[in-house]
Amino acid sequence: MAAALVIVGASYAGVQLAAAAREQGFDAPIVLLGDETHAPYQRPPLSKGLLSGKTAVDQLALRGPGFYAEQNIDLRLGVRATALDLAAQRVQLADGSHLDYGWLALATGARCRPLDVPGATLQGVQQLRTLDDALAVQEAVSGSSRAKRACIVGGGFIGLEVAAALTAAGAQVTVLEGQTRLLARSFPEPMSDYMAEAHRQRGVALELGRGVEALLGNAAGHVESVLLDDGRLLACDLVVLGIGVLPNVELAEAAGIACAGGILVDACGRTSAPNVLAAGDVANMELPPVPGGPARLRLESIQAANDGARAAASVLAGQPQPLTAVPWFWSEQHDLKLQMTGLPAHGDETVLRGDMADDRFTLFYLRDGAVVAAHSVNRPAEHMLARKLVAVGAQIPADLLADPASDLKPFSIPRPRG
Repeated sequence: MAAALVIVGASYAGVQLAAAAREQGFDAPIVLLGDETHAPYQRPPLSKGLLSGKTAVDQLALRGPGFYAEQNIDLRLGVRATALDLAAQRVQLADGSHLDYGWLALATGARCRPLDVPGATLQGVQQLRTLDDALAVQEAVSGSSRAKRACIVGGGFIGLEVAAALTAAGAQVTVLEGQTRLLARSFPEPMSDYMAEAHRQRGVALELGRGVEALLGNAAGHVESVLLDDGRLLACDLVVLGIGVLPNVELAEAAGIACAGGILVDACGRTSAPNVLAAGDVANMELPPVPGGPARLRLESIQAANDGARAAASVLAGQPQPLTAVPWFWSEQHDLKLQMTGLPAHGDETVLRGDMADDRFTLFYLRDGAVVAAHSVNRPAEHMLARKLVAVGAQIPADLLADPASDLKPFSIPRPRG
């Protein structure tokens, strides 16, 4: 069979690419391949509302039940692509069949990084990437043999969200992080310190700068303790791994498409191969030039997946629109709503607006006096304004930025270019 567009991957980037292609006037046949048997679903609730019981499985659908038929998108679930033939413009499938394409889009996402220690395959050791993963963790803390002590390996966003959800479910939770601070990849030290204290105050134990030597099980093959690199044993009946992800580049690499830390794409999602696009967690995308910033980055967020997919869809529509959006991200942990915009590593100065002790503040990051990023806690309106400030590179005196009573809205207006 042939299709004008074959999309491999049916999560956020794949679904958004198909939808955006239709919105932008691409009316030729689209086939959307998903290797899971579940219809495309929202992923953020997996480590938040689903585990805490606030969100039901039937609330997770990414699109309504009639969307794919209405948009003439041929959604195929439980279908895995195994090889690409770029010369023949063909996708080989696991069942031995194939699809010919005019355009190919790779939205293959990422998978959980494995923990390479003895005992990692014991019962009660879980990861959290898919709906099935989340349901297994949910069952572990709410089923008949409810887990009472959980160890979370990894102090990133997923690990901390799971820690918060399991604490709310009544489990005694310990987070194990190999770095000496939480969220070291994403946060500078002041925010890491704030998050560590916030979790401790809410009942989560932290073991920072500690590695895992092994997971030990009982006679039934179920995990019962974690051996740390200092020789201590932590008793537990549930381990959740949250040590990052690996981009699923294997299809692209085997076909000769350029990859380095992801599939290399330009600001419109074009790969090194003709008529092949990529978007989402697998795409290492060119970024708009920012002083002190990287030339490209593989961003792991829903917003980045959606924005990258829309940029790729613009190529299909014949009117390429490079990605220019400012990155943003959010996380819910306990009673804290974290919202982030920009890339704080670009900054050379920080300005605090509000009081961290009140759990309501924004930490701004500046470079040469311009706002390049912001982290907000329980300040959603200020986060929305911060996104505009970052987008225009607002120059704001530090004393005004630090004063919660000052009006920052005038600084969000784009300055005319002279």
